[in-house]
Amino acid sequence: MHPSPARATLILSSAMAALLLQLLFLVLTSPSVSAISNQAPEPYVVYMGGIPEGGDQEALQASHLQMLSAVIPSDEEARVSLTQSYHHAFKGFSAMLTETEAASLSGYDGVVSVFRDRILRLHTTRSWDFLEAESGIGSERLHDRASNDVIIGIIDTGIWPESPSFSDAGMGKIPSRWKGTCMEGSDFKKSDCNRKLIGARYYTSQAEPIRPATNGSHTIRVDGFGSARDSVGHGTHTASTAAGTAVQSASYYGLARGVAKGGSPSSRLAIYKACSLGGCASSTVLKAIDDAIDDGVDVISISIGMSSAFQTDFLSDPIAIGAFHANQRGVMVVCSGGNDGPDPYTVVNSAPWILTVAASSIDRTFQSQIVLGNGSIMKGFAISFSNLSSSESFPLVFGRDVAAESTPVSEASNCYPGSFDADKTSGKIIVCVGTDPTVTRRVKKLVAQGAGAKGLILIDEDEKGVPFDSGSFPFSEVGNDVGAQILEYMNSTKKPSAVILPAEDAKEFKPAPVVAYFSARGPGGLTEAILKPDVMAPGVSIVAASIPSSDIGDVPAGKKPSSFAIKSGTSMACPHVAGAAAFIKSSHPRWSPSMIRSALVTTATMTNNLGKPLTSNSGANASFHDMGAGEISPLRALSPGLVFETTTEDYLRFLCYYGYKEQVIRSVITGTNFSCPPDPTQDLISNINYPSISVAKLEGKQTVVKVSRTVTNVGPANSTYTAAVDAPSGIVVKVSPERLAFTKRWMRASYEVSFDAKDASRGYCYGSITWSDGAHTVRNGFAVNAM
Repeated sequence: MHPSPARATLILSSAMAALLLQLLFLVLTSPSVSAISNQAPEPYVVYMGGIPEGGDQEALQASHLQMLSAVIPSDEEARVSLTQSYHHAFKGFSAMLTETEAASLSGYDGVVSVFRDRILRLHTTRSWDFLEAESGIGSERLHDRASNDVIIGIIDTGIWPESPSFSDAGMGKIPSRWKGTCMEGSDFKKSDCNRKLIGARYYTSQAEPIRPATNGSHTIRVDGFGSARDSVGHGTHTASTAAGTAVQSASYYGLARGVAKGGSPSSRLAIYKACSLGGCASSTVLKAIDDAIDDGVDVISISIGMSSAFQTDFLSDPIAIGAFHANQRGVMVVCSGGNDGPDPYTVVNSAPWILTVAASSIDRTFQSQIVLGNGSIMKGFAISFSNLSSSESFPLVFGRDVAAESTPVSEASNCYPGSFDADKTSGKIIVCVGTDPTVTRRVKKLVAQGAGAKGLILIDEDEKGVPFDSGSFPFSEVGNDVGAQILEYMNSTKKPSAVILPAEDAKEFKPAPVVAYFSARGPGGLTEAILKPDVMAPGVSIVAASIPSSDIGDVPAGKKPSSFAIKSGTSMACPHVAGAAAFIKSSHPRWSPSMIRSALVTTATMTNNLGKPLTSNSGANASFHDMGAGEISPLRALSPGLVFETTTEDYLRFLCYYGYKEQVIRSVITGTNFSCPPDPTQDLISNINYPSISVAKLEGKQTVVKVSRTVTNVGPANSTYTAAVDAPSGIVVKVSPERLAFTKRWMRASYEVSFDAKDASRGYCYGSITWSDGAHTVRNGFAVNAM
């Protein structure tokens, strides 16, 4: 609830009194007070909730400028400027403010939240074929049923429009509802857009600042400089993964040769360049979401997020704010879950109105063999284009044995910068370990290369599953077992030697998929009562379009820069799901974002290509907090049978249960007299109509916890579903009723699930309720935390 003007004055007066006392104390105890009052302005975002469609943009901007004028001193009038203005799906602005000014604005009526404009982090020839093969359904259906009316918005680092992945050959007219634009820039023309790439916007750090006009009649917009062209490669890669046109004989310098295509090759692409190599300003990402909604996209793909260590509440998170309003307008938002795994509580972008994606491997990897001096061949993993052959051999040394003078053994063992004696490493292959996570593989490679080494063998159990691209420098990564064998060989001879061979494709690799070690894990740090991540998709060694590399070290000798790249991360998994969502949307245009999410969640695959349960990188069975509901199966999701529709009303109740005041929630969504349910508590979040269930606290002595769900029949008119429960040991799970009968399509039915954990061991345990009518299986997974 926001204070009235009189109350606000009283609060501000009290605050001023407290501030004066603090200043007096500082005067008495400090030699100088010159730095105390000198608060430097910093970028802030002021979020002011929902806005009715067709709102007056000019009037909004004028009112926001007036607010700034009220808090910024008159002698600093030049700072009265909006860095960004939000006026399509929600209202607000970003501006340069001191901490005191930001605090003052937060007390204004109509202001939902004020938060610092932080920098967010940037989080295929085989992956789509693998998903189709795992579904067991012929892929020809994908092309038969897809339309080209779906528009995917990509918020990322821009686009390389010349890539063949963005050809519009065979595509029809651009949908008439499209309201976006193709912004020209210093190296980007309107003709770079086409019927495939239908829009492109760009934003700079000071994009289009809006200031009061000198004549007082209109605001003045100052144009930013730049273009939508991608200079990083990340945005081009994610865009082509989601909706790239099929490109024959694509490869990365001969590796992974095949047909490169996106998940929804018939969909259109709209690009919103909000990021650079250094990251993405949260105010810019929020502006891009606002523009994308107004432009007319159907799905938004965001491979960006906060660090898991600095998560804020849902109404101070720019992606959560934008995604909420996108859902209101029927636009689905798909986000990467982050790369801070494998520790628990690291998943980000975990709001219930966001489809949160984990990353997995596929059945192809890249192996770089190591031939030891005794003839033994060791299999390592890398994307390496060295010109070495098995007829060559080089001395083999362990990092700690070639350490520079006074260098700790642990640093040299980890290829720490400056840790080697170049006289001892020149012309040799170095063996290092990966026990210091602060030294990345790229740094280790550069350290070895700078020391004159002929190659690097890295022993690292976790990262071996994500092949590193070392360019032309000989590199191979092995796990602990193989590493121990190499070290044993080195200790068995006075002159150990080896050679590292160039990388080769390893196809039909098993087991796959496996949860990537870097993929962020649940439970969600903001609330454990929503099961996150939602689903898993390919995110390891994904081949897709990119910018031609200008880095000489990345281009093999005698080769031209590749127009494709191999990248890993939840950034790569996210557009797989966005493409799958667009594919489903093309077949079911009436489905809401939550219905599409439900279809993907309840039909996800939980077994690998060995027919066994999915595993994490450690080899243990994966839990729902590792992989969400499992690996997406887009073709199965076309016909899920039943769906869990999560409405705006559900999301508003979620905000009530989470602890937001009713007046704040009413500001978020306009045109409603919404009221919170009586006695809202966080325990009630589990009752939100989500396609999975999470009970954050179930105490043995507590009364049985009951959770309700409602499903909508999107299958045959006359069907009856029966529930089967897979409950973990120690927990009694009951479903009532156990049968759901439907007499028509779109009919709804509800059921209740009770959990009794009196005999369970402490901690999270997992199970599922699966509904089946003989033709469809609808899995409702659950996580229960027994206390």
